Amino acid sequence: MANVHTDKLDMQVYLAGKLVAAQFPQWAHLPIKPVALSGWDNRTFHLGEGMSLRFPSAAAYTAQVEKEQQWLPKLAQHLPLPISAPVAMGQPSDDYPWHWSVYKWLEGENASVEGITDLKQFAVSLAEFLNALQKIDTADGPEYGAHNFYRGGPLSHYDEETRRTIKALDGKIDTAAVTAVWDAAVKTTWKGWPVWVHGDVSAGNLLIKDGKLSAVIDFGCSGTGDPACDLAIAWTFLGGESREAFRATLLTDESTWLRGRGWALWKALITLAKPDIALPEAEKQRHIIDQVLHG
Repeated sequence: MANVHTDKLDMQVYLAGKLVAAQFPQWAHLPIKPVALSGWDNRTFHLGEGMSLRFPSAAAYTAQVEKEQQWLPKLAQHLPLPISAPVAMGQPSDDYPWHWSVYKWLEGENASVEGITDLKQFAVSLAEFLNALQKIDTADGPEYGAHNFYRGGPLSHYDEETRRTIKALDGKIDTAAVTAVWDAAVKTTWKGWPVWVHGDVSAGNLLIKDGKLSAVIDFGCSGTGDPACDLAIAWTFLGGESREAFRATLLTDESTWLRGRGWALWKALITLAKPDIALPEAEKQRHIIDQVLHG
């Protein structure tokens, strides 16, 4: 049995099976196995061939469950690509303290440069998806906040943390150049109406099939507000012609692009500053910082 008092729950297959059997006995016969890439916020499992299970890994992520259950079916009606589709919501119990989700399984592989046939067309398809997302009515939609780690909120929310991190990385990065980019980004603000944001547009949440963008998953950080947070992928994954195509297709302005650059920089800096960061991950974050500064 899991220790419900710990901040992180090491969700095991046997416990997932126990919860499914107790709450959804019609699926108790289906095999359960971990997915290849489970992620940090949730523990994810295959349920048979056509469904998946997602369990928040800590209390900070629990508000995302009911949000996704409520809003994803509504968003899906207006989007050009399939997105995560809730099938049912599990209830808290003595074995597991929070709500959890059953989703329809979406076929595809996590996006990788090697797996994409035409990265420029991939960038266009992603930009078109984000354009469509931003056009959806936000009435009664969840405002940015702790539930999505302030995605959609002002970049200045992370100003103190970013400047503290830059100082801590002195001697390891070009702090003057990084500070200049951050200053330019944080000085701008979103002046439009709130729009829908995904909140975590990254390769792990983009699926490809036959070399093309086929679906967008994991809307746990979704909400309404400033769309700049969704542009960070221009520096974390795209580059050169694909970045240019992404920007040309997006319905955005210069200040939002600058804040998107700031979001990419913030995440790379705080990741690079982790004391236990592995060398490959550190090199990846240094590459992102270089893209932000020079790309």
